[in-house]
Amino acid sequence: GAWLKSKTKPNGKKPPAEEKKLYLDTEFTKIRVVDFDLKELVVLPREIDLNEWLASNTTTFFNLINLQYSTISEFCTGDTCQAMTACSTIYYWYDERGKKTKCTAPQYVDFVMSLCQKLVTDEEIFPTKYGKEFPNSFESLVKKICRYLFHVLAHLYWAHFKETVALELQGHLNTLYAHFIVFVREFNLIDPKETCIMDDLSEILCNPAPLPAPVPAPSTPASAPPPSSQNHVTER
Repeated sequence: GAWLKSKTKPNGKKPPAEEKKLYLDTEFTKIRVVDFDLKELVVLPREIDLNEWLASNTTTFFNLINLQYSTISEFCTGDTCQAMTACSTIYYWYDERGKKTKCTAPQYVDFVMSLCQKLVTDEEIFPTKYGKEFPNSFESLVKKICRYLFHVLAHLYWAHFKETVALELQGHLNTLYAHFIVFVREFNLIDPKETCIMDDLSEILCNPAPLPAPVPAPSTPASAPPPSSQNHVTER
């Protein structure tokens, strides 16, 4: 009886978060576009300047995350997403003067993308011409961009994962997310306190994809060893 009481007691709380985390379902986490070690992709190549490497990667992530968001943007409206949420967090936008603005998720994402676009295309901040120096503020601006892009990724998982699956784009989202997290960890670009809301997903996705389990034919006992050719097949 006591258990029932506590279950039905209206305490104004949402149901436990576990029920909502569709994106942690193995059925989805096993789907990646790549299954090699992402660490090798993000490590600074020996002959490249650190700032150059941060600049090109940050620009690429901005473009890819912007593209990924655009696939579901019609579902992210002022009505469906009245605040920029992820987990139990609400992100507020702070303008250049530090004034806090409460805005809907699409407005927030628009602010993020406009700011990132402005920064990565500014020759004074992201120089593309040979010999042009990066500004002293460069690293802090890269950190700012990455933090905002993380907010967009987290919102995609929290608010729009079902739509992403319906479009069969979860493999792309998972790969993009894992690549991004491995990159920001490698160069300490985001405070772990900021990304901890997605740690459960990060732990699964940032390790190389598990080998696909063999699907036993009805006549085969389930314990049959997998044929060796299956080891490198990426599940789609």
